[in-house]
Amino acid sequence: MTISPNALDPLRSSARTTSQVQSAKGSRAVRNFVTAMLFLAPSLIIFILFVFIPLLKTIQLSFYLTDPIGRMAAFNGLDNYQRVFDKKELLNSLQVSFLFTLYVVPSTIILALFLAVLANARLRGISVFRVIFSSTIAVSAAAASLIFSFFFNPSNGVFNYLLDLANLPRVQWLVSDVSALPAISGLTVWLQLGFCTVILLAALQGISQELYESATIDGAGFWSSFRHITLPMISPTIFFLIVVQTLSALQTFTQINVLTKGGPVGSTNVLVYLIYQAFYFNSQYGIAATMSVVLFLIMLVLTIIQFGVLERRVFYS
Repeated sequence: MTISPNALDPLRSSARTTSQVQSAKGSRAVRNFVTAMLFLAPSLIIFILFVFIPLLKTIQLSFYLTDPIGRMAAFNGLDNYQRVFDKKELLNSLQVSFLFTLYVVPSTIILALFLAVLANARLRGISVFRVIFSSTIAVSAAAASLIFSFFFNPSNGVFNYLLDLANLPRVQWLVSDVSALPAISGLTVWLQLGFCTVILLAALQGISQELYESATIDGAGFWSSFRHITLPMISPTIFFLIVVQTLSALQTFTQINVLTKGGPVGSTNVLVYLIYQAFYFNSQYGIAATMSVVLFLIMLVLTIIQFGVLERRVFYS
């Protein structure tokens, strides 16, 4: 059977059309990619200069001995890491950092959720309370630390004055190794409360009122609606705050530096402050870089665990 050449023309034309369409799509995708990169270029340049390059230099520095001004002098492999993990100070700082994170993160999110639910209520003048709840966003950690240093004063501080009024024993807030870390944690919770409240309030206001109306018609009370509607609907926001607040707590520095300098007896010497001491006071640049890499790896592993475990419980509508 002979096929006429003219009979193949529609097939050839269709193939050429398909090829042209694919070529046009490919060129359009390239143009879109180039355009996106041009818009992202300023941010990418900043990230490369101030995040990625310093990160790579820190990793490189962790494998070297340094001279007194911080220049790499000799390659020593993993010796810095061995020296770091042989230090009792590192183990103490890791314990303090994790305990501090455990104090701060759950307390901040629970209190912020409570305040956000109150601020979401349809009451007259509630906007004033919303401003009060979110006011800590405008306060820097350094300013808050100076203010709370007067509150924590063991002789004439506000907190001990209130304890006197309640006929309770005074507390040596920043002097005792028992109360210093909880005191710093309380300050940090107060600092982060405004940010978390605003984020959770925005999530609450994004929930459709029809869901609550339907639940009310079905006879659901406040707690039942809160458990089965509110929490699932804002679970992505709660998950976001858990991740962000965990990373923030592990990087806390200002409060420690202003109020306790890592004391008393190392009870508030978190890992970031230990890195600061090694770098600025002891000129141990390689050791400081090594501990920075350890902190980075800890934060990376915790984030991966959070995404692997907690995200499974997140409800995405």
